[in-house]
Amino acid sequence: MISPISSIGSIGAENRVAGAAGAGAAADADFGQVLADVAASTVNTLRAGEAAAISGISGNAPVQSVVQAVMSAEQALQTAIAVRDKLVSAYQEVSRMAI
Repeated sequence: MISPISSIGSIGAENRVAGAAGAGAAADADFGQVLADVAASTVNTLRAGEAAAISGISGNAPVQSVVQAVMSAEQALQTAIAVRDKLVSAYQEVSRMAI
């Protein structure tokens, strides 16, 4: 038997919107707070990637961990840029609507 989607719990800040709609785990979180949490997480990931790169240049970190941290930071940055582009596009579409 297939379990309902509402039984799936929220994993992290990225899934709060789905969790609020389905399981009600984050019903008190609004959209702005979710975006703020995701932005803070992205900034932390970028800082960790930068710190790992500096450690790698210094020779204090193994190459594999540096590459993993930098790739994670790159993925987080690409995701943030995609979200920003969608938000700007939505704003422009709303601003073109006739009142």
